[in-house]
Amino acid sequence: MQINDTLLDDVKQWRQHIHSQPELGFKEFKTSAFIVDKLQSFGIEVHQGLGGTGIVGTLKNGEGPTIGIRADIDALPIKEQNDIAHKSTHDNCMHACGHDGHTSVLLGAAKYLSAHKHFNGTIHFIFQPAEEVLGGAKTMIDDGLFDIFPMDAVYGLHNWPGLPVGEIAVNDGPMMASFDTFEITLTGKGTHAAMPHLGADPIAAGAALITNIQSIVSRRISPLQSGVISVTQMNSGDTTNVIPDCAILKGTVRSFNMDVRQSMQDMLTDMVNTLPPLYGVTGEMEYHIRYPVTTNDSAAYLNIKAAATDALGADKVNTDVEPSMASEDFSFMSQVVKGAYFWLGVDGSRPSKPLHNAAYDFNDDAIETGIKVWVSLVESQLPVSAVSTQ
Repeated sequence: MQINDTLLDDVKQWRQHIHSQPELGFKEFKTSAFIVDKLQSFGIEVHQGLGGTGIVGTLKNGEGPTIGIRADIDALPIKEQNDIAHKSTHDNCMHACGHDGHTSVLLGAAKYLSAHKHFNGTIHFIFQPAEEVLGGAKTMIDDGLFDIFPMDAVYGLHNWPGLPVGEIAVNDGPMMASFDTFEITLTGKGTHAAMPHLGADPIAAGAALITNIQSIVSRRISPLQSGVISVTQMNSGDTTNVIPDCAILKGTVRSFNMDVRQSMQDMLTDMVNTLPPLYGVTGEMEYHIRYPVTTNDSAAYLNIKAAATDALGADKVNTDVEPSMASEDFSFMSQVVKGAYFWLGVDGSRPSKPLHNAAYDFNDDAIETGIKVWVSLVESQLPVSAVSTQ
């Protein structure tokens, strides 16, 4: 399969334009308008409004199967530190996770497939808002994504620093962890810092709680399972000579196994209820279920593996890789429809900056690989040979 230089140049320009105009979740108005304009110029039917700023482009050729391919379109609240021509023009907002690349690669595949209809069936190009924390995938589903656009399978990708350009990685099973958040309120009794015996110190209780929380994974979860509980915020007090009335802890819980996920939530709840009273302090927790585990369906995994092998060569397809404790709301989609999710290598002659880093910039050399895999997947899953003759 040959992707011509003209298309690659176009996609690179689109990617850099989107990078320069980043928008946060559910506010991707200019990005959505740009996507709509491109899809319509390719002759692709466009549906707007799912998830607010979400878009579905539909390309049909014959009466074969139907698949969906998804890209996320939102940016992050980070001030960009790159000195590049396409640097973000929006203060404290940038594409630090490469969603500009995902969107542009899918647009490139859509343009190629609309011009070379070597498939029989229907493709839904899904451009999803608000992947970062806000769960835009679930919002699109709740708005009727899979009711309005029934499909046999759904696929997604994410660029991956640490993996060379020209390669992909895909697993039969987990790719990304579940993601939950918690907020713990510790309420004690404020007093003069010189007279701690007259109060009940929520900071001391919080310090003990943080230390003991680490024992949940290290001592109460099987070493053969994986889990992470991270306390990422502790806020309390206004001055140096007063023990405050309360302290607030916030953090995240992640796992690859739904049973482990539930066990960690239960143990954390129990610890919040029982440990603070030893300090004369009460503990209350708000626990928020966020994203499920991103787990690839076995058949869909084989589809990606075969398509990528055909497009790139077997030596460029990595399998049985170590999954990431980061999370991804594509998991909501693959819970409803069988699906698979793969990583796209972006390391060039120099390693890529990490995701969510203020100096990150998607490597445009990865565009061709992404388009090739998507086109190969479509042509293999919607084969021309399936055309029925009348």
